[in-house]
Amino acid sequence: MLLAVNPFDLKEVLLAKHAQHVVLVHFPIALLLTGVAFDCAGQWLKKPILSVVARYNLAIAAIATIPVIATGLLAWQWQLEGHRLKGILLQHLVMGVLSSILTWLVFWVHFRASRLPDQPATGYRLPLELIAALAVAVTAHLGGFLSGVNAPG
Repeated sequence: MLLAVNPFDLKEVLLAKHAQHVVLVHFPIALLLTGVAFDCAGQWLKKPILSVVARYNLAIAAIATIPVIATGLLAWQWQLEGHRLKGILLQHLVMGVLSSILTWLVFWVHFRASRLPDQPATGYRLPLELIAALAVAVTAHLGGFLSGVNAPG
């Protein structure tokens, strides 16, 4: 049986079984992890062009966190009617905001470094990128439990 969804009802579209947050979240995750991989490869292989590619990936990843956070907050407000969060949902929100902040911070470090191309990469850039990737992984893991992907059994 096919359920009819009104494509012009914003609340109905955003709260569909596969809500927009669940769809959009994959973009910043993939872009951040790819950017970190390119930067690691660029520094390891001494190929600065790979760090430039990383910077573009990180820029788009940072921008992509904005609609992800917006749709996550909208889902919370509409599905739970703004009730106080607890448990895994609260952990997911905190880690999501932290992941977004770290993604923007990593991009900012890259952007700043691009303005001084003659200087070597700062010593904290790769560790910061790896911390951001770890935060994103934890956030995604918690989100998997919320969506039912990581459900026991």
